[in-house]
Amino acid sequence: MEKLYEGKAKILYPEGEDTLRVYFKDEATAFNAQKRGLIPGKGVVNNRVSAVLFRYLEGHGVKTHFLEELSEREMRVLRVEILPLEVILRFRAAGSFAKRYGVQEGIPLKNPLVEFSLKSDALGDPLICPEAILALGLAEEEELAQVKATTLRVGELLRAFFAPRGLDLIDFKLEFGKRNGEILLADEISPDTMRLWDQKTGEPMDKDRFRKDLGGVEEAYQEVLRRVLSEPEKV
Repeated sequence: MEKLYEGKAKILYPEGEDTLRVYFKDEATAFNAQKRGLIPGKGVVNNRVSAVLFRYLEGHGVKTHFLEELSEREMRVLRVEILPLEVILRFRAAGSFAKRYGVQEGIPLKNPLVEFSLKSDALGDPLICPEAILALGLAEEEELAQVKATTLRVGELLRAFFAPRGLDLIDFKLEFGKRNGEILLADEISPDTMRLWDQKTGEPMDKDRFRKDLGGVEEAYQEVLRRVLSEPEKV
């Protein structure tokens, strides 16, 4: 099947006018693709985790582009027009936020913080304020308000999902798309797009293990998948 688009982590294949087939790759990148590598089985983990979490969010009223899981590495989704924004929700200081403001990683924030970055590899995905988003016409005011509200709701739901599975959700990134004027949660929700720390040890269970050369990357991804697929009392 001819590719529609290939990105750093996924390949999109067209399926008619309304749907796409998404293939999840094992390739890993960090620091705007300056660091590259391979995490065996990553594509399987990210596809399966994303499918579980999309279904969970849909069950709690969050509208997404997800339709069905096709195989270990593939899912079917609705075609959407992706907003050129990445939306970050932070519960604790970590990563670029901690470095930017010179604070210790892990410090709880007084309130969940929503940040936006411009989706542009060429520019390094720079932070962008809501006023600039509106001034550049990247989204309408009502759309931006809906994106923010949905992100906060997703944050509540994901924390409630992960906490009884022994995982602390530190922060995460979302992308949204438009379809027939409706805003839908899109892209993926996986250890590639979240920071998850083990509640007992504080150890990262996400792509930070790859970013920081901590080792045990494949094992951490597989453990996240195991917990996501398990009932909380079985963890």
